Amino acid sequence: MKKVISTEKRPIKLWLDDIENGALEQAKNLANLPFAFKHIPLMPDSHQGYGMPIGSVLATKEVVVPNAVGVDIGCGMCALPTSLKNIEKDNLKAILGEARKRIPVGMNWHKESQGEERMPEGADSLEIVSQGYNKALKQIGTLGGGNHFVEIQQGSDGHIWLMIHSGSRNLGAKVADHYNKLAKRLNERYFSVVDKKTDLAFLPIETPEAKNYLKEMNYCIEFALANRKLMMERLVEAMQAVLGEFETGEMINKSHNLATWENHFGENVLVHRKGATPAFEGELGMIPGSQGTSSYIVKGLGNPESFKSCSHGAGRKLGRKQAQRTLDLKEEIQYLNDKGIVHAVRNKSDLDEAVSAYKNIDEVMENQKDLAEIVVQLSPLAVLKG
Repeated sequence: MKKVISTEKRPIKLWLDDIENGALEQAKNLANLPFAFKHIPLMPDSHQGYGMPIGSVLATKEVVVPNAVGVDIGCGMCALPTSLKNIEKDNLKAILGEARKRIPVGMNWHKESQGEERMPEGADSLEIVSQGYNKALKQIGTLGGGNHFVEIQQGSDGHIWLMIHSGSRNLGAKVADHYNKLAKRLNERYFSVVDKKTDLAFLPIETPEAKNYLKEMNYCIEFALANRKLMMERLVEAMQAVLGEFETGEMINKSHNLATWENHFGENVLVHRKGATPAFEGELGMIPGSQGTSSYIVKGLGNPESFKSCSHGAGRKLGRKQAQRTLDLKEEIQYLNDKGIVHAVRNKSDLDEAVSAYKNIDEVMENQKDLAEIVVQLSPLAVLKG
């Protein structure tokens, strides 16, 4: 931990030296919530989000805050080790070509249903999920946009690794939007002390609305995992179409947008993680850099001060529009080319995911040495962005 801010009702504990004003104001809003438990941890990748900073943790006892999970419920990472030791650059290009045939990116979906057997069970009993179920049958196994990616990496263990970052697509967004609006209406009706301008409307945990949200949230978390699993299956197929058969190990999966019941400081609390990775002692997880820097397989240290959490990535240094407006396209392309990375940065619009739009991953890792330890360092070889 780098420092503690004690000016609010609850302390704010920071694992970073510098934080933008907008994110700090949002953290203060969290710290002043009447139901916030103990303190507010800010991870080293923290930056301004919607209502709550990305890269922060909120523990509560009696309420759930839909916006403290966010719009991409269940968004997370998975990583898969392979028996491969290296891949030639021409083959990497061919693999990405094959992957694009199998994994729709951006706003694209599959044209046909991918099969109900791939979907989590129980959608029929969930109001919002059931409404989006038929679309989800075509969205499962798709990457989405923004900072989502498929990456082929060279591990410090000598093996090729595969990593995917993606979420619950439109399903999670619809659930998040519905229950956040519902919470706002109920808070206004019952004269909540929480200022609606903070975008931190809550649902009392014993209410039907809160129970319904948690059920739908958990379905979206399961769907997001099913989505990543199918993409990983298709990525392996694409690689085997180019390279032939190879072995894979056990997939690591971690969500970083979720709320779960956990015991901390001797009490059962609902831990909301928004862009923060669970880092329980001994558990494996992933911390990605940008598309031109290292990513890491890590082992959690179970630090109680962070509610056993760590960062979910490097964290943005520039907003998307700011990056597109200010970064030099040629310089960003040259950097990736010099690293020998197969990428798809071609236009100004691609600069929102440029290397320089993100914080220094080495500094981020140094700042959280008390949260997670590095197991394998992963260097990017080829990147497919949403």
